[in-house]
Amino acid sequence: MILFSPAFADGAELPSECAYDNENRSPTLQWKEAPLGVARFALLCEDPEGWDGKAWTHWLIWNIPAIETRLLSGQPAYPRLEDGSVQGINDYLELGWGGPCPPKGLRRYLFRLFALDAPVHPANPTRAAFDEALRGRIMAEASIEGIMGHDQRIGSYEALRHARKPVDQTARSE
Repeated sequence: MILFSPAFADGAELPSECAYDNENRSPTLQWKEAPLGVARFALLCEDPEGWDGKAWTHWLIWNIPAIETRLLSGQPAYPRLEDGSVQGINDYLELGWGGPCPPKGLRRYLFRLFALDAPVHPANPTRAAFDEALRGRIMAEASIEGIMGHDQRIGSYEALRHARKPVDQTARSE
């Protein structure tokens, strides 16, 4: 199985619109050569080094139909998508895609696609439950890696989250 993206090459920089502090849009991902008999797909995006040596989860999505061969850019932050796919909670404690917002320096973002032999039903939408649900169900795995970096260290994700909230355009100061 091969996972690729028309938006970035394996090992290359992710598009800027994917960044949490920009548009926070998931990239388009495509795959081919899935094994015969696949029932569903699941996808994980993580920063393997994360914070304090613990991987940081950016995206969990499972029960992607077997007939699918792509995820388009900008997937909405809904628990269940139109095709029946289910999204989990990322490490920003938000539903769906939570784009990169690396501290100073370059970071790696690993997208891992799993071909599954049956639909999965995690006990809850967390990474731990996702990992447990996939155990024993993976027929094949493919991955692609993107990188992103920032020149300035951010203070906290909470401060960044508040900075991303829309500004009230009706309020005017005189």
